[in-house]
Amino acid sequence: MAPTVPRRVEATALRGLMALPGPVMRRVAGPPVVVDGQTLDLETQWMLRLREVLRVPAAEKLAVPEGRRVITHNAGLTGGRQPIGETHDLDVPGPDGPLAARLYVPRSRVSAGSTTANESPLLVFLHGGGFMYGDLDSHDAVCRFLAERADVRVLAVDYRIGPEHRFPAAVDDCWTAYQWVVEHAERLGADPERIGVGGDSAGGCLATVTAMRAANAGVPCRHQLLVYPITDMVNGSDSRRLFASGFYLTQEFIDLADASYLCTAEERRHPDVSPALTEKIPDGLAPAHVVTAGFDPLRDEGEAWARRLADAGVEVRLKRYPGFIHGFFNVVGIGRAQRAGVAEIAAVLKVALH
Repeated sequence: MAPTVPRRVEATALRGLMALPGPVMRRVAGPPVVVDGQTLDLETQWMLRLREVLRVPAAEKLAVPEGRRVITHNAGLTGGRQPIGETHDLDVPGPDGPLAARLYVPRSRVSAGSTTANESPLLVFLHGGGFMYGDLDSHDAVCRFLAERADVRVLAVDYRIGPEHRFPAAVDDCWTAYQWVVEHAERLGADPERIGVGGDSAGGCLATVTAMRAANAGVPCRHQLLVYPITDMVNGSDSRRLFASGFYLTQEFIDLADASYLCTAEERRHPDVSPALTEKIPDGLAPAHVVTAGFDPLRDEGEAWARRLADAGVEVRLKRYPGFIHGFFNVVGIGRAQRAGVAEIAAVLKVALH
C-alpha cells in the first residue's frame, strides 16, 4: 500500500483483507498458479494480487533512498507489532566506526530489570535487502518474533550497505560485530558457547560467510540460520529463470543490488560474495538450517549450498516452503500460512541454540 495513507489505516485494512475466507481470496486472486510442479500458496497469491491492484511500487523502480523507505514501510505492515520483553538500542564496534544494533530480550529472559541477569542463547541477526536496503526497523518484527518463539536473545546489526558503502564493507562489519558479541557475551546476557548467526537473503550470505570466518579463526559459533540466502552471483539456475518476474523478487531487483554493492564484475567470484565458489569448507563449521521458498529466484542456489555443506560433513537441515515467495520471512503480522512457517523456523532455532 502507498505510504501516503496513514499507517494504522493501512495496517487495519491489510489485516482484514488477509483474514478473508479462502474461497473469497481464490475468487479474486484467480486460479491456482502452478510452476515447476509447485502450487503458489493462496495467501501469497492474494498478497501479490493486492500489490498489483493497489499499485504498490516496486522498490527497484525507485531511487534508492525512496526504495529504502518503501521496503521498511511495507515490512512494518506485514510484520505487525510483535510482543517482546525488552529492546535495547546500542552501538557495536565496526572496522570503520560504530554500528547501530538492537538487542531483543524475550519476556522469559527479563529478570529484575537487567538484560544480564540470565545468560541465554543469542542469535546475531543480519538483515536482508540486497546489500542496499534494510535496517534495524525493516526486520524489527521478525527479530521480535524469533526472540520470543525461540526463547533466545537476538542482536540485530545495522551493517553498512551500498551504494554508499560497497563490498567488502558489509562483510567486514558483520565479522567485526560478531567477534565483539562473542567477546562481550556476558554484557549482553548471553552464553558465549551458545551464540549463532543468521540472516535472510543478503543477510543469509553474510551469515554463512561470518560462520566460515568464525570456523577458520576458532571463534565459537553454535548455529547458522540461512533463510533463502544469496550464495552464487556467477552461475545461473533454473529458479532464477523461472521466477525472474511476477513473484516479488525480480531479476531487475537482483541486477540493481549487484550494481549497488559491487565495484567490478570480477567481485562476483569472490567467496565472500558467492560462498558457493569457496574452495574449501572450513573444518568445524557450525550446523546450518537452510530455508528456501519454492517461488524464489534464489531457491536453487540456497539448496545447492545446503548440499555442498552436507557433502563437506556439516550438519545441515534443509527446508523448502514450496508455495512461498522470497520475503515470506518478514510476514509474521498478517495471514496464517507464512507466520506458521516462520514459527517453524523459530522452533528449529530454539532446539539448535538451547
